[in-house]
Amino acid sequence: MSSTSTQRPPHANRHRAWVAQLVTGAVVLLAGIGAAVFILASRGAAQAKWVEAALVTAVFTVIAWRLRGVDASGALAGAGVTLALYSSVGLRGFALLVSVFAVTWISTRLGRRRKQSLNLVRDAYGRTATQVVANTWIAALFALLWSARPDFLLMLPMVAALAEAAADTVSSECGEAWGGHARLITTLRPAPVGVNGAVSLQGTLAGVAAAVLTAGVAVSISLLSVRGATIAATAGVLGSLFDSVLGATVERRYWLNNDAVNLLGTLAAALLALACGSGFHLP
Repeated sequence: MSSTSTQRPPHANRHRAWVAQLVTGAVVLLAGIGAAVFILASRGAAQAKWVEAALVTAVFTVIAWRLRGVDASGALAGAGVTLALYSSVGLRGFALLVSVFAVTWISTRLGRRRKQSLNLVRDAYGRTATQVVANTWIAALFALLWSARPDFLLMLPMVAALAEAAADTVSSECGEAWGGHARLITTLRPAPVGVNGAVSLQGTLAGVAAAVLTAGVAVSISLLSVRGATIAATAGVLGSLFDSVLGATVERRYWLNNDAVNLLGTLAAALLALACGSGFHLP
């Protein structure tokens, strides 16, 4: 007697994953719209401010999607995050988000031939909804908290979370593009480029530069002082290294996936910055 397999074909699994990403993106978009409506209404914002927030979000989302920085689901989630940031922090928060998008998008395009030869090219159609959430949700959360209680100590973790996201992406992409020798961060043993938890000197330095650049933008648009930006950049780099430790341990054992690890990395950076800001009694 022959048996019938109940295993789903690969294309069916891909379809289910695609639908799940679209649903996630739609949920994040609705959450962002709800947050924006609540914040703008509570502030008694003029109609022009509502139109401005919607227009800026729409234009940025379309550009990010057309550049293949995000796929369709990532565009929905990104629109939700953008609305939350813009309604909470205003044009300055949006400018910081754009700067992080720009530096990470550029880094994914570097060393394309080498990445292809090593089979390391990912996200050909852009980041998915869960990837967008993993890298930006913590920053959006602290932006919303700041809108309810405008305190420097809540701005600090927002910037640190974005600095970590930039550092993590840029270090990975530049390490894969130019890293000569990689080592596992937990044991320092040689490891192939692109392996979870593997770091290289080139990639690490590029990640530090990305965190410093993000914090520098925050200073230039008067979101943070130089001292606060130093804390945010340092927390971002340490959060990125923590991300690598998680990649070398729990992710390699399949206890967590990459999105969960990225989320924890941004959370670690935000909490570290918050603790340091409180400890140094920054204004």
